[in-house]
Amino acid sequence: MKFRPCIDIHNGKVKQIVGGSLKDTGDTAQENFVSSQDAAWYARQYKTDGLKGGHIILLNPESSEYYKADVCQAMKALKAYPGGLQIGGGIHPGNALQFLEAGASHVIVTSYVFKDGKIHFDNLKTLCHLVGREHLVLDVSCRKKGDDYYIVTDRWQKFTSVKMNAETLELLSPYCDEFLIHAVDVEGKASGIEMPLAALMGSFQTRPVTYAGGVGCYEDLRLLKDLGQNWVDVTIGSALDLFGGPLPYEKIRYLGTEKEVLS
Repeated sequence: MKFRPCIDIHNGKVKQIVGGSLKDTGDTAQENFVSSQDAAWYARQYKTDGLKGGHIILLNPESSEYYKADVCQAMKALKAYPGGLQIGGGIHPGNALQFLEAGASHVIVTSYVFKDGKIHFDNLKTLCHLVGREHLVLDVSCRKKGDDYYIVTDRWQKFTSVKMNAETLELLSPYCDEFLIHAVDVEGKASGIEMPLAALMGSFQTRPVTYAGGVGCYEDLRLLKDLGQNWVDVTIGSALDLFGGPLPYEKIRYLGTEKEVLS
């Protein structure tokens, strides 16, 4: 289990939010932390510490008045750490290449592929052909409905009819290099991980997978490492001291190395 850093951008600022509170109407979200630093500052930190495979997420839609400011922040981060960061949020064939050319290692896609509640394989194949499977991450972030997890789109606001399970991951794996999975119901709450989801992710080892959502303490990390069979990587946002939380980045960054200390 390795640590994957993050840079979430909303209304032109680096933030940590409660994932389930995000609304396109009015560009609102419940904020846990608003940084005084720009995205490039975080990118330089991650580059200095040799952390690869982290992600930038643009949290405003293209229709938002803040979208250009989000992209400006993202471009600064990609310039500061070329090849070290992935980027997601409204990715489609019209903008994917510009982010790769700006220095992103991968583009992360959800809504372009999961539209109208289902998987659009034509769209997935188009994007895969355009950028190459080795540059594509599928974000299959999900929320629970009944006893099952379902993939959600449009900044986690809309349920699809696609269950997030091993069969879905296997079906999609030929078209991507990695999966990113936010447990949206606990995202930004630092209230504990979604254990069934972590176990599901650990059982699927065809592609690298990164879990995000709910990590608030070392016990959560030990649990994720165990349930994820030491295969699942982790992103930590609101609980990290870089974003105002209690977990020290200077220790967390060593996850998956000989310097790892989960206490």
